[in-house]
Amino acid sequence: MMSVICQSLDFGRYVLDHVACGCSSNTPLDRCAVRSYIKPCSKGRKTRHQTRTLICARRNIGQCRVFSTTQPETVLNGITGGSQPFLELRKEPRTPISSTNLFEVVADDLQKLNQNLLSMVGEENPALVSAAQRIFGAGGKRMRPALVFLVSRATAGLVGLEELTVEHRRLAEIIEMIHTASLIHDDVLDDSDMRRGKETLHQLYGTRVAVLAGDFMFAQSSWCLANLENLEVIKLISQVIKDFASGEIKQASSLFDCEVELEEYLTKSYYKTASLIAASTKGAAIFSGVDRDTTEKMYEYGRNLGLSFQIVDDILDFTQSTKQLGKPAGSDLAKGNLTAPVIFALEREPRLKEIIETEFSEPGSLEEAIELVKSRGGIERAQELAKQKADLAIQNLQCLPEGVFRYALEDMVTFNLERID
Repeated sequence: MMSVICQSLDFGRYVLDHVACGCSSNTPLDRCAVRSYIKPCSKGRKTRHQTRTLICARRNIGQCRVFSTTQPETVLNGITGGSQPFLELRKEPRTPISSTNLFEVVADDLQKLNQNLLSMVGEENPALVSAAQRIFGAGGKRMRPALVFLVSRATAGLVGLEELTVEHRRLAEIIEMIHTASLIHDDVLDDSDMRRGKETLHQLYGTRVAVLAGDFMFAQSSWCLANLENLEVIKLISQVIKDFASGEIKQASSLFDCEVELEEYLTKSYYKTASLIAASTKGAAIFSGVDRDTTEKMYEYGRNLGLSFQIVDDILDFTQSTKQLGKPAGSDLAKGNLTAPVIFALEREPRLKEIIETEFSEPGSLEEAIELVKSRGGIERAQELAKQKADLAIQNLQCLPEGVFRYALEDMVTFNLERID
């Protein structure tokens, strides 16, 4: 019998006052499926054991005896006599999800990724090295590689993989490098001064260095991709780079166009955001070797999450302050990029079309347009659309086994929506 105790363990959805997992398996503890991937006990509460936040959770966790007790010492002294009560979960209002605890289950994977990103740039060009150090050291949630790791570990369980492959890890690095390259080019095209509250690369080093840095990262990621020697994944990720260009062209050709349809907006959002996320999640599943139905569901999960994520970003452009955004509020609208909140508000407010078609030439016209978007239901209807895509993303995860990795993927969807709560 093996028993581990934790007081007030937070499982994300439920909280247990005292938890004991009694498992008769002979599997060594260090072979357990979860190991250090369970969330630690709530901060500020005393834990029984100051170890690696370790809980016995084998792959067939559903068959393990797990029960709650108000006397944790009884577990340490051995459990005898009578059957123990099965796990009783008491629901509590969940606290908002943060990116810190969201990615905790793949924290070790992300740490290795951070160490490898700079080495992928190389040391041939001092300007590129300097630019890369600033880019990769600028923070960011590393959401896309985290998704690669979460899907990799969730799908690995379906086929009995004990550990991630080299291909899984290299895919995460490639995805982050492609994403970073796209941000550099976006900032140049949009002439953005700030990114995550810091000066953009072209502001610091000039447009020439910024464009070349982005080009180099695209090229380097393509070279690394080719070395994976998986034709399906090569085609998948190569399409993403093409989609980036298509998205930029679509956006540039529809600025200040009040006749833009919602489907056009969603197509552009797919090209600019969801395509890479969908390729990340599908590619991870491919390298796990799961069946085609599962890989397609992972693609749809990434696609729907990516669309929901972009819609939420577009809502925040109207609802957050300049300080929160790290760029001027309403900047997309000011540049003529009409997003979901604007498209919905245009259906109800003719005056908004008049203002936009003047390209905000009158003093105060941008501020008036922002207020019309808010007062004519643009924000609320965009929120509904984001939630619809989020619901689809959750449905796409039903093919995965229950466990911390699937729960983290579900929490990713919730985390995104909580940004607009």
